[in-house]
Amino acid sequence: MNKKLIFKQLGVVDYAQAFEIQTNFFNDILAIKSSNLKENSRAITPNYLLFVEHPHVYTLGKSGDINNLLLSKEQLEKRGISFHQSNRGGDITYHGPGQLVGYPILDLTNFTSDIHEYMRILEEVIIATIAEYGLKGARSEGETGVWLDVGTPFARKICALGVKTSRWVTMHGFALNINTDLGYFDHIIPCGIRGKAVTSLASELGKHIDNYEVEIKVKKHFEHLFGAELVD
Repeated sequence: MNKKLIFKQLGVVDYAQAFEIQTNFFNDILAIKSSNLKENSRAITPNYLLFVEHPHVYTLGKSGDINNLLLSKEQLEKRGISFHQSNRGGDITYHGPGQLVGYPILDLTNFTSDIHEYMRILEEVIIATIAEYGLKGARSEGETGVWLDVGTPFARKICALGVKTSRWVTMHGFALNINTDLGYFDHIIPCGIRGKAVTSLASELGKHIDNYEVEIKVKKHFEHLFGAELVD
């Protein structure tokens, strides 16, 4: 098993470009696995963790409902927001400035061959991170992601999750709202869930939060909870 993760901070990257980078790593891992099977060899499969920030974009998961996008093509163009159909799970979400998007591209056979457990660990990484800011994150049954005040009329999502897997290789991941302009969520039905709000670290704490500081915390908890080692 290879527990090392190659970490790459990509900075501000267009969604389509980040998708291409992810896909290349994803396909490389799949190719190694195929070669191992064909040749009965044990070449090590690499793992990656990419951090990015996207310009304003709405993305729709493969099983999502386009009716959860409340703007027309013309309105999107006027507001400078792009739209992409994605091959991840889940419905519609927003990515933009002030948000930490994490793309783990892992061969899960290096960690856990259980997709459900993988998703729960991703959620736990965020729960542990926001706990350092005094926030109690939780899971909401049947609603993937990390929430605050679950089970109350004030339930709100602070982190969305959506992934794709093939032969135990993952891509896509999580989007944690740090200093995100939450107004952009008004133009969609986030994750296809009606009647629940979206929040951010800055909104909850009433102040601007240092993005880099949050990244350090997420990396720390990712290493601990996956039993991994991040390398450059």
